[in-house]
Amino acid sequence: MIRTMAFPGLLNINKCNRPAFTRLFSDDKTKNPHPIRRTLELLTNDMRKVKKFFTPSKEKHEEILEESQEQISYGNEFQTHCDVLVIGGEGVGASTAYWLKKKARQGLNVVVVERDLPHFNKACLTLPVGGLHQQFLLPENIEMALYGAEFLRNSKEKLCVDVKFDPHGFLTLASEENAETLRSMSQVQNEFGARTQILTPERLRLKFPWLNTEDVALGCLALEKHGWFDSNNLLSGLRDKAKEFGTHFLKAELIDFEFQSQTDIIVEGGGTTNTYTALDKAIIKMPNGDKRSIKFAICVIAAGTNSERIARLAKIGTGAGILQVPLPIRRRLCHGHIFGTNAINAPGLATPCIIDLNGKYFRRDGLTGNYITGFSSCQDSDSENVPKENHFESTVLPYLTHRMKTFSKPHVTETWESSYEYNVFDENGIIGPHAYYNNLYIATGFSGLGLQLAPAVGRAISELIIDGQFRTIDLTRLGFDRIVVDRPMFEYGLM
Repeated sequence: MIRTMAFPGLLNINKCNRPAFTRLFSDDKTKNPHPIRRTLELLTNDMRKVKKFFTPSKEKHEEILEESQEQISYGNEFQTHCDVLVIGGEGVGASTAYWLKKKARQGLNVVVVERDLPHFNKACLTLPVGGLHQQFLLPENIEMALYGAEFLRNSKEKLCVDVKFDPHGFLTLASEENAETLRSMSQVQNEFGARTQILTPERLRLKFPWLNTEDVALGCLALEKHGWFDSNNLLSGLRDKAKEFGTHFLKAELIDFEFQSQTDIIVEGGGTTNTYTALDKAIIKMPNGDKRSIKFAICVIAAGTNSERIARLAKIGTGAGILQVPLPIRRRLCHGHIFGTNAINAPGLATPCIIDLNGKYFRRDGLTGNYITGFSSCQDSDSENVPKENHFESTVLPYLTHRMKTFSKPHVTETWESSYEYNVFDENGIIGPHAYYNNLYIATGFSGLGLQLAPAVGRAISELIIDGQFRTIDLTRLGFDRIVVDRPMFEYGLM
């Protein structure tokens, strides 16, 4: 297919500068202040009393804050036009906004639309399961995860938050069937700077006496730059820093797009010639039910489990030609539990996160003898109201009893069920421009790894928008085009 497309110019939005205030008087005090100074101090005290009178109580302040969270744009006026509209304010969306504004500052007007602001109750991003590892097969994922580790290490400097990185590592177990794949993965990981080592069952038993290895052929252990972190702190840090740089976050739901026919652009291919139609406006529904529109130059779909629905609104999967190819994202559930045990020989503080043969995992959680365990569902879930089951007793407990041979029955203190987006095409992230729309970028489908890869993915999308190409990590193979030509990029390291 041959296309000739003129990229639309970015919209410029003028902003009013806030006045700067300067302290006119020093805070130094003397024993015998000047009469004028004494008068000013009295006036200052009076103003403090007035301010205290009009300042709401704590309860009233919390009520006002809760109401303000329902208002548009978290204190910013509604943006009817923007340069870049990001659909989705979770890890990848917040990171994209962060990098765009970090690079361009006032040169770009960026708006993020997210229906679950500010709590993200329906996602797994804010739960205590944030893992960081580079045990992948594809170089692109290894490099993105390595950058994620670097970003987290410097989170205090970059985001002014502590993500509480715990570097106790990851241990992936493989059966006889998958042993050679695990060995090959370790070799690739070390070639790209991710330090991992292969351990035989004998070495595993020496290092972890509590581990049952009777069905394990090999283990891949990684300590350097592997561990877990506070997901909520990272997400909040990305979002708050993006807001500080000038991003407008909007609590709303995207319900439709408006299109604009561009007669100066012709799309040829498939035996037909058509006039190109670009995405022009987003129709959004506010929390109070009002519908508004935002005109944009560029749109980024980073909506997680909601990405496929957003794509269909853009006629992706329902249109003609290339637009017949859908965005292959489904919603899947993950189940998690926090449990404690009084077993004397239970795994200690230096226990890595164990990724088992069947996709289940567990790791130590702090100093109190608690552990986190869980697994992801292998079936798509399109319903928001999935019946709850006692997954711990039926699925998790038998696994724990088998894998930890000295393990006694635990007491569960917390259980949760959350969701993540899953790429049913090849279980790998989709990063880059859409094959038809020249003003649409996609960043989704990370199959549960979105937050640890978010710093690198957001940077990559910002490079495509600002620089016109990938500059740090070449992620071309992970673009939407691979879906169009049916060339999957399978990743065997996904949990």
